[in-house]
Amino acid sequence: MKYVALLSGGKDSCYNLLHCHQNGHVLVAAASLGPEPGKEELDSYMYQTVGQDAIELVARALDVPLHRRVIRGTAIAQGSEYGSRLPGSGVSVSGDETEDLYELLRDVKERYPDVGGVSVGAILSNYQRVRVEQVCGRLGLTPLAYLWQRDQEELLQEMIDAGLKAVLIKVAGIGLEARHLGKTLIEMQHTLLKLNAMYGSHVCGEGGEYETLTLGCPLFKQAIVLDEVETVIHSENSFASVAYLRVKKGSLSSKDTPRDWIAHMPPLLDETSNALAEHMTAPMPSEGSSTTTTSTPSVSEPSVQLDQSEIVNWSGNWLSICNLTAPPPKDNAPWSISDEAHACFNHLKERLDEQGISWSHIASINLFVRDMNYFSSINEVYKTYFGTSPPSRATVSAMLTGPRRMILEILAFFDKTNDARQSLHVQSLSYWAPPNIGPYSQAITVGGQTFISGQIGLIPSSNSLPVPSSLSTEMALSWQHVRRIEAAVNPEATQKKILQSCISWVARLQDLQTIIDAWEFIEEVRTVPLLFLVVGALPKGALVETQTLFHSGVTEVEDAEGFMEAQIVIQKFHTRTSFITLLSFSTNGIPRVIQFL
Repeated sequence: MKYVALLSGGKDSCYNLLHCHQNGHVLVAAASLGPEPGKEELDSYMYQTVGQDAIELVARALDVPLHRRVIRGTAIAQGSEYGSRLPGSGVSVSGDETEDLYELLRDVKERYPDVGGVSVGAILSNYQRVRVEQVCGRLGLTPLAYLWQRDQEELLQEMIDAGLKAVLIKVAGIGLEARHLGKTLIEMQHTLLKLNAMYGSHVCGEGGEYETLTLGCPLFKQAIVLDEVETVIHSENSFASVAYLRVKKGSLSSKDTPRDWIAHMPPLLDETSNALAEHMTAPMPSEGSSTTTTSTPSVSEPSVQLDQSEIVNWSGNWLSICNLTAPPPKDNAPWSISDEAHACFNHLKERLDEQGISWSHIASINLFVRDMNYFSSINEVYKTYFGTSPPSRATVSAMLTGPRRMILEILAFFDKTNDARQSLHVQSLSYWAPPNIGPYSQAITVGGQTFISGQIGLIPSSNSLPVPSSLSTEMALSWQHVRRIEAAVNPEATQKKILQSCISWVARLQDLQTIIDAWEFIEEVRTVPLLFLVVGALPKGALVETQTLFHSGVTEVEDAEGFMEAQIVIQKFHTRTSFITLLSFSTNGIPRVIQFL
C-alpha cells in the first residue's frame, strides 16, 4: 500500500521505513510535528521534538514532500487508554497533543487520497502506539509498526548492519554525558549495552535515555552532513545530565556507492513455535514403536435437550449472560443480519441496565453465528456499541437452526470505579502478533484475570493466513500469538501469570486428533483444563483458533485486621481434564453454555 512516514528524524522512524519498503509498501510523503518557531524542545509525551531543525534535511534525503504542523496541544489524557470506553462518547480529547497528529494526518490524507498506511517507529511505548492507532482508526489508515515489541539489543545491531547512520542528539539517561552527543550508533553500542547491564537502561533509548538524528539510510537519495552544531546543556548533575545538539547548519551530499542491504526480518515462528510445527509434521511412529498416540475420541450429536433459555448469573463481582439472542421481529417481518445484530445488542443493553452495569464492564464475549459470511456485517454493527479498548472476543460459526442467526455469551466484572480494567488493543501491522480483525482487544485484564481473544494463525506482518494452507503452521502461530500477547500484558509484573483454561476451536473434525496430539506436546498446558470445540467455520477460513484465560498469579485477601494484602496464587492443577463438543451438530443448533466460572 502507499503510506506516509510519521517522521521524527530519529533512528526508529527511519529504520521502520526499511521494513515498510521490504514488505512491499510505497512511501509517498513524510509528516512531522514539532514546536513553534523559536522553541527547540517541548515536554511532549508523544513526539521527539529535539532535532526538528534538521527534519527538512531528512525529508529531502528521502526525496519525498514533507508536511509539518506545530504542536499546539498538551498531554491532557495521560492514561493508558485514549478516548472513552463507552459508545458514542467521543473519540477525541480537546486540547490534547494527540489531536495535532489527527489534524496533520487528516490534511495528508486529503492531499493523497490513495494513502492507506502510516509508518510508526514505536518499539515499546504503549502510550504512543495507542494514540497513533486511535488517530489512524479515525482516518481509515493502517499503522505500520514493524519494530513493535522487538528485542532492543537485536534491533540496535540490525540497524547498524543495515547501514543506518544515526548520531545521538540528546542525552538524558544515567551514564550518558554531553561528550556522547554526535557519536554514531556503532560508536555508542558498547556503552549502551554496558549501561543496560549495569542499570537496566534501554538499549534503544525507549526510556528516554537518548534521542538520535539519522544522517544516512539505505533509502536516502543523499547523505546528511551536520556543518555546524552547538551543544546545549539543559541540566547537569552527577546522576544523569540532560544535553542536546542544536543543528545550526546542515547540508546534503552525494552518497557513497550504494551497497546491497536488507532489513532483517525476524522468522515467522520463534524456536518454541517452530518445534511445535515440526512435531505436528513429523512422521507417525511405526508399528512396534514404544511411542503411543491417543486414539481419536468418540464424538456424536448430543442426545439430550440442551438448555435454550437465556441465563443470567452473578458469582461475586462476575456476571455471565449466556444464550442471549435477539427478540423475534414484530409480525415476523423479514430483517437483515444487521437488523438482527442491532436487536441482539439492544437486548444485551437491556440486560446490562437491569444488572446495573455498562458496556465498559464487559471483559469477554463469545459470538456464535450461523454463517461466517455474516462476520463483516455483524462487525459493522458490533463496533458501534463499544468505545476504546473493547472486550476480548471469539467468533465462530455454529450452524444455528431456527430463526436465530447469532448468539452472544458475555462475561463482565463489576467494581464501582472500573479503574482496574486494563486492555491490550494493538491494531498495527508488525512482526509481533496480528492486529485485531474486528472491534475487540487482544486481551482484557480485570479482577486478576486476563482474557485473551481467540487467536487464529495469521501472519502478523500481512494479517493473512499461510499460503498454501498449513494446519501445523496455523496451530504454531495461534499458540505463539497467545504467548506473545500474555507476555505483553503487564510486562513489569514479577509474578508469572497462571494459565487457567484453554479453548481449542477446531474447524474440521478430521484435524481433531492432530490438534489433540499437538496440545500434548505443549508443556505449559499439560495440566490445564482444555476444551475442544469442533465448529462449522472460523474467521477468514482458519483451521484452528486458541482462546485462553490467565490469572495474574496474585490475589488480594483480607487479613485478621481487615486490611487487604496480596498473596501469590499457587496453581493446583495436577492432571488435565479435556472435553470435546461438536457445536456444528448441537441439538436444535444451541451451543453448549461455556462459562469460565
